[in-house]
Amino acid sequence: MGFRCGIVGLPNVGKSTLFNALTETAAAQAANYPFCTIEPNVGRVAVPDERLDRIAEIAKSAQEIETQIEFVDIAGLVRGASQGEGLGNQFLANIREVDAIVHVLRCFEGGDVTHVEGRVDPIADAETVETELMLADLDSLERRVPNLVKKAQQGDKEARVEASVLGQALELLRGSKPARLTQPKDAEEHKALQRAQLLTAKPVLYVCNVDENDAANGNELSARVFEKAAAEGAKAVVVSAAIEAEIVTLPPEEREAFLSDLGLEETGLSRVIRAGYELLGLLTFFTAGPKEARAWTVRRGAKAPEAAGAIHTDFERGFIRAETIAFDDYVACGGEAGARDAGKLRSEGKDYVVKDGDVLLFRFNV
Repeated sequence: MGFRCGIVGLPNVGKSTLFNALTETAAAQAANYPFCTIEPNVGRVAVPDERLDRIAEIAKSAQEIETQIEFVDIAGLVRGASQGEGLGNQFLANIREVDAIVHVLRCFEGGDVTHVEGRVDPIADAETVETELMLADLDSLERRVPNLVKKAQQGDKEARVEASVLGQALELLRGSKPARLTQPKDAEEHKALQRAQLLTAKPVLYVCNVDENDAANGNELSARVFEKAAAEGAKAVVVSAAIEAEIVTLPPEEREAFLSDLGLEETGLSRVIRAGYELLGLLTFFTAGPKEARAWTVRRGAKAPEAAGAIHTDFERGFIRAETIAFDDYVACGGEAGARDAGKLRSEGKDYVVKDGDVLLFRFNV
């Protein structure tokens, strides 16, 4: 399944450094699959999950295969992008193709890198990018909504749904608020909003790029970004791109000590990857056996047949049941056999909603 996060930001904020560190991390991972560079600016990385290590240990699996998420380094933005300035048209087209936006913001003073606008203000930077996205959405909806309203008045049911939810989005945009604050009243409106592919409806993760001294706790600039994120239903993480670039050059056995010296428990990239995964509304389930233990990705709310389809379409088409063990029960019982003996293995049908951490074995017939 292709879940894509697009990395955006103004020039000289650390966007490319972050992406390069991500790709170096992926290339250096002790992976059971090759790092995939689809294009020069696209890469897939594994989602860190300690649960997989534990499952593989219990199942005595020969290999582990982590689930992945895709990051896209999107072309830079300048003011006027919504009108095609610079690489504006390419920028907007690339954002339409991703599922979530990772917005890198400069949250450090000084240094050798000059800010493109001659000042360090992450909130203003965020607003520069978001303004261009809102202008593009506003232009789109001001042309579309009146036509939808006319069709709705003529009895078109689908147009009535779209006019309702997109009209709400249009009012938000006219008030300088992103379309992701739109509140669909039902599943039909939710689907209509998704179909509209509005740029500002996409979930956002703000990455606060700080200097080394602030990597553990952030600073006043990053605190302002966290406040902004909370106010608009977005997420934020603190990262030092400089530290991440240095970490990927170290041998694996030296990285933990290096992080510890800086007061960090994990890399910032691990936080970015995990936050991006959560931002997309995804969860992880596992399969385990002597050949491999593997993590799989599905959207939250997915039912068992959809999870089966993540492995192979035949599994979904011929789904019979899913033998299910919660992760904690799998560990406590020492694996599948122990869970079965303890009555912790459940047989779930087509309506079962998969839970994060489920260890599943699918029964199917095609």
